[in-house]
Amino acid sequence: MQKVLSFLKYLFFLGIGVFLVWWSLHKIPEENWPEFKQAIRTARYWILLPVFFILIGSHLLRAQRWRMLMQPLGYKPRLINTFFAVMIGYLANLAVPRLGEVLKCTLLARYEKVPADKLVGTIVAERAFDVVFLAIIFLLTLILQYEIVSHYYASLVNKLFVNNGTVSIRRILIFIVAIIMAILGLRWYLSRYKHKGFVISIKKIFKGIAQGLVSVKYLQNKGQFIIASAGIWILYIAGTWLGFYATRGTESLGVDVAISALAFGSIGMIITPGGFGSYALLVALILTRNHIPNEIALANGNLQWFAQFIIVLLVGFLSLGLLPYFNKHSTIHESNHNHSAEDVQT
Repeated sequence: MQKVLSFLKYLFFLGIGVFLVWWSLHKIPEENWPEFKQAIRTARYWILLPVFFILIGSHLLRAQRWRMLMQPLGYKPRLINTFFAVMIGYLANLAVPRLGEVLKCTLLARYEKVPADKLVGTIVAERAFDVVFLAIIFLLTLILQYEIVSHYYASLVNKLFVNNGTVSIRRILIFIVAIIMAILGLRWYLSRYKHKGFVISIKKIFKGIAQGLVSVKYLQNKGQFIIASAGIWILYIAGTWLGFYATRGTESLGVDVAISALAFGSIGMIITPGGFGSYALLVALILTRNHIPNEIALANGNLQWFAQFIIVLLVGFLSLGLLPYFNKHSTIHESNHNHSAEDVQT
């Protein structure tokens, strides 16, 4: 039953992705379709090559950071095996969300003799720091693109609280009452059904994030861990910024726009499997707010998503083949070394 529910959940979010693709393309006026096709046709696809290496660098840093989290447990897996496991995990997540986290722990346990159950805590710690750095990215977005972000929120506030050009006190009061009722209702639900599986899961998530953040104090090289974590997101920003050069009309956008696009695009990666549909749409939203025509913004958002998708697909499948191959040769080498040592002793 659990597998059926997981499959239906996956289909639901995949369906959202398909809808977002259709909806975003449907938003392009018929007279602007030639510009969208032209942007795709004349894109600088060679830009995907340096973006490829930048994102591979971020994945290597992620593998190295994961190794650091294992050191307090007494394990030092090889970087190459950890990298392969990370990429296979990303590949699995394209098919079934969160399967990758389980699979990469299982693979590393098999090839590096690290107990899989002990790796679960390291995954939680990783996610906790990703949440922190994503929050920093959003804070930078608010600082660097204040006018654009504030204008967006101002228009949202106007739709909610302004009626016929004047502020509606009635709407504001309804909104405040609704927020208070929602908070009280949530507190009642968590208290009333604290033994329910869903509530326990929510509490475990928040507890896990807190424990993950605290776990860094046990690391031998705390500074290196923070640098690696920051480096992952810096490379994400660099890849997004370089990706602007892929389409004509977006090459003049700066790092500040790249940070905003990364912030909203990261949310898209969470909403649908692999960010299908949602990533391009949210990146395009930021680009249009920065005075890029919608059809060009969508073209760039789709190309940026496609670059990440291809990297995971290619390197993930390569890792599937190289992981057993690499370890087979390592095993043979270790076996020969052991036999040589025995011969010497004899």
